[in-house]
Amino acid sequence: MTNLQTNDPIFDINEVLAQMLGTVKDTVSDNWEEVKSVANEFLNRRKERLELLAELTLTGDLPIEKLKSRLEDEKLVFEAELHAIAIISKAIAQKAANAALDVLYNAIKKIFEIKL
Repeated sequence: MTNLQTNDPIFDINEVLAQMLGTVKDTVSDNWEEVKSVANEFLNRRKERLELLAELTLTGDLPIEKLKSRLEDEKLVFEAELHAIAIISKAIAQKAANAALDVLYNAIKKIFEIKL
């Protein structure tokens, strides 16, 4: 995503995805090796969608309240994929999915608030 004004904060989806992955790793620490590939695949497959959600929010085309709803959907999809591993408990899968998507939400919100 590019910004029109040079003084606008830059949203770097790759940096945010790396932070999301790190959050998942911290959350599932003991099961990281089993979760790693699923988490990486999910984030890579959803990268364009997550970046689009960020871009639409930052340009004002998607209200931040609607972003929350869209991210809840993403959390459910991510959680379901983590459940497929069947190594981690439901609570850990929920926590990992929530933590990862919260990173994205907070990154968008931070830039959005700076722009206001």
